[in-house]
Amino acid sequence: MKDIITLLQPRFYSFKNKGFSESNRGGLFKLLLFGTIGTLFWGGLFAVSLRVLGYFKEIAELGDILAYKLLSMALITIFFLLIFSSVLTSISKLYLSRDLSLVHSMPVSSYKIFIARWIESTIDSSWMVILYTLPVFISYGIVYQAGPFYYGNVVITLLSLLIIASGISAVPVIIAVNIFSASRIRGILIFFGLCFFLVLFFVFRFLRPERLVDPEVFSTALIYLKALKTPAPVYLPSTWAFDSMKSVLNGHIMKGLFHSALSLSFAGVMVFMVIIIADAIYFKGLSKTRTAQVRLIKYNASCRLFLGFLSRPVRAFTLKEVRIFFRDQTQWSQLFLIAALVVIYIYNFNVLPLEKAPIKIVYLQNLLSFLNMGLAGFVLTAVTARFAYPAVSSEREAFWMVKSVPIPLRKYLWIKFFIYFLPLLILTEILIITTNIMLKVTPFMMALSIINIFFLVPGVVSMGIGFGAAYPDFKSENPAQAVTSFGGLLFMMVCAGYIGAVIVIEAGPVYNLFMAGIKERVLNPFEWIWIIGSFAIAFIINIIAIVLPMKFGENRLSKLD
Repeated sequence: MKDIITLLQPRFYSFKNKGFSESNRGGLFKLLLFGTIGTLFWGGLFAVSLRVLGYFKEIAELGDILAYKLLSMALITIFFLLIFSSVLTSISKLYLSRDLSLVHSMPVSSYKIFIARWIESTIDSSWMVILYTLPVFISYGIVYQAGPFYYGNVVITLLSLLIIASGISAVPVIIAVNIFSASRIRGILIFFGLCFFLVLFFVFRFLRPERLVDPEVFSTALIYLKALKTPAPVYLPSTWAFDSMKSVLNGHIMKGLFHSALSLSFAGVMVFMVIIIADAIYFKGLSKTRTAQVRLIKYNASCRLFLGFLSRPVRAFTLKEVRIFFRDQTQWSQLFLIAALVVIYIYNFNVLPLEKAPIKIVYLQNLLSFLNMGLAGFVLTAVTARFAYPAVSSEREAFWMVKSVPIPLRKYLWIKFFIYFLPLLILTEILIITTNIMLKVTPFMMALSIINIFFLVPGVVSMGIGFGAAYPDFKSENPAQAVTSFGGLLFMMVCAGYIGAVIVIEAGPVYNLFMAGIKERVLNPFEWIWIIGSFAIAFIINIIAIVLPMKFGENRLSKLD
């Protein structure tokens, strides 16, 4: 273990220096900001979980069944999220890290290097999932008045669950690297990992778990109770964790210990199995990944024809961005997740039970359409954070070449802006138009939604490019890491405030216009002044959101050495 601990020390020191080094100005402020936001989010999850479980507890007989069903579904979801996260993280840590060549040149056995990297991968892929699911388990302990043993058992159970998930994901990755063509392994593993997540996501959503709290969808109470009591598959590790927690909550300590021991024993088996397999074939697979890769999707030079109207420098930069996008499998493969997001987003509107609402359908449809602009804006922010925000950081160490070419940084950033603006505009407009058609909104709300999104998209994209240029991370190994930085958090906070401000400013005037159309009354001059003024303010905010972030990013980027 001495060698393994030594290999893990650089990670500890990097974390320590990043957060508390005197040379890292503002490091303490960033840590406090992240900590405050994380604590507020954690507290919100805890409050919601406590409220829901308290409500279930008040329902005689049926409440416990609902609470335990919710616990079972939560553990299954957590388990598969851990597997999916571990697959992508283990690929990066075990095979794609840029320092692996240096580490493997040291006089240490390859399996020890693997163990150290696997520990890092396990921690990186699970800490956030575990941290932000703890409020749920703590709420169960409070509502069911469990003793200290329950909380210790939760820690042991979750620890064994994350080790099992990490082992289950690591074994196929190690074997696949040695079976598939080494030149295609990165794209293949990422592609199948995304497919696995999409299948799980679709299956879970189409099962419509919200029906479990709606007895009206079942013909009889007996069928409803039978559906709630249906046990999870006994071969899933999440079932062992559920049985352990449920037994301890009910006061059956020995039964809970049995299921915890079952989970821990399998976790131990997975550890030894992974180490044995890694000792045999890990280094061989690593050597294969160092060969030249063949791209799954190749760049087609015919796209030059569509860019002929641009000047040569602008066209060169645009073609470079397109090439980089299709050369990086971790970039274009995210399109599958975007497609899944669009389908699930639209599907959720399709299954809304509008007929059961106490509000008239015509009012509810248009109210949801107005709120949908905000929801679509937040989806746009998430997609922008994944693609547009890391656009400058993706230059990495080659950014000095960008500064050496005869193109001003302003034009360089606007090229980035227009590359991402059109696809994101089309995506968001599709979301808005499709969901509004399903809601059967009035023509006024349809036109308002389309126009609003047309002005919101450039503002959000400008913030993505601008804040990405102001806080670039040229040392990140993949674009997703840049989003988790201080600049990424600041970008998402400002975007949320921007979208919320536009929606709030327009809420009153839109309500007046809508009700005037429904009741067929004429608006007075004061109301028209208020409406025009509100929309003018919203328009000015949109213009500011487009111009200022780009200027801010240009000024900060120009000062970099």
